[in-house]
Amino acid sequence: MLQPDTPAVTPAAPDALRALPPDDPQRERLHNEVHARPPARIRLPALVVYVAVLNEGISRDQECAHLQRLPGQAGLQPEDLAGSFLRLRGEGYTLKWERHTEFSRYSLVQPLPAGAGLGAEQPPLLPGLVLPADWFATLPGRTVAAVKLVLVEQDLTDPQAALALGQRWLGGRTVVASHLGHNGHSIAVTNFRLQPNGFERMLVMAAPGTSETRAGRISARLLELETYRLMALRGLPAAKTLAPELAAAEADLADTIAQLERRHASEQDLLDRLIHVAAGVERANAQHQYRFSATQAYAELVRQRTAELREKAIPGTQTIGEFMQRRLSPAIATVAATERRLASLSQRIERASALLRTRVDIATETQNQQLLAKLTQGQALQLQLQSTVEGLSIAAISYYMVSLLLYGAKAAKGLGLPLNPEMTAGAMIPFVLWGVWKTTQRIHAKLHARGDAH
Repeated sequence: MLQPDTPAVTPAAPDALRALPPDDPQRERLHNEVHARPPARIRLPALVVYVAVLNEGISRDQECAHLQRLPGQAGLQPEDLAGSFLRLRGEGYTLKWERHTEFSRYSLVQPLPAGAGLGAEQPPLLPGLVLPADWFATLPGRTVAAVKLVLVEQDLTDPQAALALGQRWLGGRTVVASHLGHNGHSIAVTNFRLQPNGFERMLVMAAPGTSETRAGRISARLLELETYRLMALRGLPAAKTLAPELAAAEADLADTIAQLERRHASEQDLLDRLIHVAAGVERANAQHQYRFSATQAYAELVRQRTAELREKAIPGTQTIGEFMQRRLSPAIATVAATERRLASLSQRIERASALLRTRVDIATETQNQQLLAKLTQGQALQLQLQSTVEGLSIAAISYYMVSLLLYGAKAAKGLGLPLNPEMTAGAMIPFVLWGVWKTTQRIHAKLHARGDAH
């Protein structure tokens, strides 16, 4: 019956009295992160069957249900998968489950089937699995990496002879191989080719006496290297698909800027075209930015894992690191160039938008100046009309006042005063005009003084 691993319990120290402030809520989790995925201990010779599946849309409950199909694991609960790592042990074999951000990994470590060691040529491996035949085929998710890794002991005194055995084991085709470690403790051989069953093969020949811990570390590095290589390459199809769209967007932007320079189109037409180009670029950013960033992160992990192998070349054979560098670097460079091209296009659209806004602001300012000029001209005409009306008003007021004086003179003559009404009224006309004009001037002076005070 498979049993899940349980963390080791540290014996209580004599000075167990706590002398610290309260822990940060995440302290224990962050502290134990370095122990979250311990490497397996592999006794040679061994077969490691490794499958990594994309887990988008796959819940832990689904993965737990699949693990429950293993012999003796019907009582496994989703809570057991909360730490994103689980190692189930059985009689002579182990199964490790790990969940990452984008993929989940399943690793079966078991004894090497009979007849599958060195000396054989492309020996069948899947028929010798200790798990049910369809268990790997029904894993929830989509396969991104699948490797059958065989680890055996072999005398490495003559690396060429060992390499010849490894090449024959892989079918006699061209292989890449590396002497691993500063002291050459093992040789890794592979051809990075997919077999009809969907798996690729790797062979590790370790020096006699290699510890189980070292074998586990070698296995982990090689399998992680292949997984991260494939995850890094997932950005390449997106970059190739995006290239024609970026070319079309760049052409549209260049044409829009040319029309902006020649002033052949209205601001509204230019704005509509610029918005169309900007919307396409932002959509591409939203769809692919995460994938491009993830590609760079996975590529860095590939470089780290390659460096950890501490490879030495075997004369006449390309190392795993050299193969990775020559095959992976162009793809990563393409993705990086597409990411920079997308960012550059966004910046150019922003600058074009600024130019268009400047053009619109200048046109608006010109229209405002023309409107102010018309308002000023209207105000001048209004002042002229007002002056004309004031002149007519002075004449009208003076006329009414002279008329009143005439009636007053006639009334005085009726009372017996020796007056000539017409002569009296005529003589008062200059004084009336002067008085009305003077009164108008005083009113203007008061209005101007009130306006200055405000």
